[in-house]
Amino acid sequence: MRLDYEAMTSLTTEQVDFFNYNGFLSPVELLQPKELNSCLEGLRRFEDWLGAPVNHAKDFNFRSMNHCCLPWIADLAHDPRILDPIEALIGPDIMVYTSTFFIKDPGSPAITAWHQDSTYYGLTPPEEVTVWIALTNASEEAGCLEALTFNGKPSQMRHAVHVVEHSVNRAAQSITDELAVEGTLMPLKAGQFSMHHGLCLHRSAPNRTGERRVGLGMNFISPKLSGKLAKKPCAMLVRGEDRFGNFEHLPRPKGELDAEALSVHKYAIESYSKNYREEEARHSKEFAKTNSRVLSSVSP
Repeated sequence: MRLDYEAMTSLTTEQVDFFNYNGFLSPVELLQPKELNSCLEGLRRFEDWLGAPVNHAKDFNFRSMNHCCLPWIADLAHDPRILDPIEALIGPDIMVYTSTFFIKDPGSPAITAWHQDSTYYGLTPPEEVTVWIALTNASEEAGCLEALTFNGKPSQMRHAVHVVEHSVNRAAQSITDELAVEGTLMPLKAGQFSMHHGLCLHRSAPNRTGERRVGLGMNFISPKLSGKLAKKPCAMLVRGEDRFGNFEHLPRPKGELDAEALSVHKYAIESYSKNYREEEARHSKEFAKTNSRVLSSVSP
């Protein structure tokens, strides 16, 4: 994908060019201390409601799509400080496709292996930007993201699912193609965020600190994308307009975890999961003939 949209945004021409060539950009400033505390308080309320930490909750579905039921996450998805940089990359019409908590407990072995976010989304073309917000410090020791440049030539790699022990990702996926395994670490301070392309190869190591590492990922797309599968995908319009009609629109939540918001969340999860599972099967079948190995998930 060539991202050549020009606009008066918070990204410089050099930053846009860097993202276009490498597939990632970090760090970007976002939350002031009071705003960060407000988000952490929102997470505390949510986990009180769940009766457990998000990453240990009985219903794992509440790890994702919470921009549909938690107004404070929807507020982040509409924040100009996020949307202005996104607009510089994909244009003025923007939808949020997913949101997911990525939490690693103190001393947790949880990891992500090398993967690409858009592999199982079932969207075409696979042009998506992930914003990864650090709600606590995400240092190298805490298992920050590590990304590989795609050298201006993004391409879909082959993946295998359910092959990674202690994976933060539900699919426990890993790239099976051969590739260089030394990337660029993207440590973040609490309140900062990074951005990476849907075809950017990235991974993360275990949390070797005594502090909880809390990240919130949100995936932004243009309404011009379309679903490859039978069910029309869902997304929430957060800026501009939808002139294509390829997505079913999800409403912004009015209340926190009220009946209406929970109903929308349930519908969004079911719709997304159905498409994701079908795309997992399609991808596995398409690349079934490969003999490539699963790559090492973390550096030695």
